Amino acid sequence: MPVTTGYAARLIAAAMLLALTACTTPDIASVEEPAAVPMTGQTNDPAPGFENVKAGSEEDFILNVGRRIYFTQDSAALDSVAKATLDNQAAWLNGNPSWLLKLQGFADDSGSASKMEALSQKRADAAMAYLASKGVDASRMWAKGYGMDREVRDCEERSCKVQNRRVVVNLRTQREDGV
Repeated sequence: MPVTTGYAARLIAAAMLLALTACTTPDIASVEEPAAVPMTGQTNDPAPGFENVKAGSEEDFILNVGRRIYFTQDSAALDSVAKATLDNQAAWLNGNPSWLLKLQGFADDSGSASKMEALSQKRADAAMAYLASKGVDASRMWAKGYGMDREVRDCEERSCKVQNRRVVVNLRTQREDGV
């Protein structure tokens, strides 16, 4: 009798294995999550979740070019890092001429509100002038300084305040009234 029981147990196990191998889930998995794009191991591979970013889209600009530049305290001068970012922006914008640009300038709280508003406007104007010098049509751009409004962070540390001394390039499909 033990021989028959062992044979039956093996037969049931084999049947279960056959049933399990017949159950595949690729159809279910593909509905739940898109297949990953094969990675080449290169540094320019898209980050997971961003494989389907359309070239020339706002997401492409934000992810692959960058839309912020930063300034030293009380200055509207473009440093080499800001110029490198603006060079990348200009190349992208010249290749995607349908986009309009709103350049928003900001400042930290290192001076009076009127002084910081004027400085933030100078920063936005400096970025706009640089982009124009790199071939971006000036009629596609407008600049607005917001001073100390719209802080990224309210803080006292110098390393934190630099986040508020910035120009942000926002892509638009049409011009805005009242800048």
